Amino acid sequence: MGTRKIKVLIVDDHDVVRKGFSILLNRLDDIDVIGSTGDWRMALTFCMLYEPDVVLLDMRLPHMSGIDATQLIHNRFPDIQIVALSSSVNDAQIYEVLQAGAISYLLKTGTINELVGALRAAYHGIPTLAQEVTAVLISATRQQPKLGNDLTQREREILAYMTDGSSNRDIAQQLTLSTSTVKNHVSNIFSKLDADSRTKVVALAVEHHLSAQVSSKSIKKGHSTSALLPV
Repeated sequence: MGTRKIKVLIVDDHDVVRKGFSILLNRLDDIDVIGSTGDWRMALTFCMLYEPDVVLLDMRLPHMSGIDATQLIHNRFPDIQIVALSSSVNDAQIYEVLQAGAISYLLKTGTINELVGALRAAYHGIPTLAQEVTAVLISATRQQPKLGNDLTQREREILAYMTDGSSNRDIAQQLTLSTSTVKNHVSNIFSKLDADSRTKVVALAVEHHLSAQVSSKSIKKGHSTSALLPV
C-alpha cells in the first residue's frame, strides 16, 4: 500500500475555478479532491461526512464571508487545516482569517506549484503565506499600530450602532444578541480605544473611521444614519 493521499475539499463560488482546481489536483499521486462546493453549508456537510485533511477556502462566498466560514469550520472541525484563497491582498482580512483559524493565505494569482506546496505543507501543520502577504505582515510590524486596528468585525459593527446613538439594548435587538454579549463587546471597544466614556468612543470612531458600514434597514427606526462610517 502506498502513502495515504491528502484529502482536499475545494470551497469556491466559481464553478470553473472549482473544476479547474479539481482536475489539476486529482492528477497528483498524493492528493485526492473529495469534493467541491460554492456553498458554506455544503462545505460543513462535506467536512462532517468525508473528514478532509485540508479545505481550500475562497474568501468570497455567497451569504457568508470567508472569514466567518473559516471560523465556523475551525470551531467545528479543529483537526482540519484551512488554506485561505483570495484574489487580492486585504490587510484586515489577512489578520482576521489567520486569527479565525486558517493556517495559510494564498492569492489566486499564484502558481499551481505554490498551491500544491501549500496544501502539502498544511497537511503537515506548516503554514504558507503568499509573498505579497508576507510583505504586508512585515510592513505592518514596522509601522506604528493604528488606533482600533485590533477591533474585530463584530466590534466595528457594534461601534457603528453606537455612533448612531443606539443603546446596548437596541444593538442587541438589531443583531439578535443578548444584552450581556453586547455589553462585553462594548467593554472591549472601550479598552481597545482607551476611552472612558461612550462619547469619547464615538468621537474616536468618527475621527479615525473605525466603524463598519451597516445597512440603513438595520438601523433602529427614527435614528439618523449620517454618522455611519465605512471601514
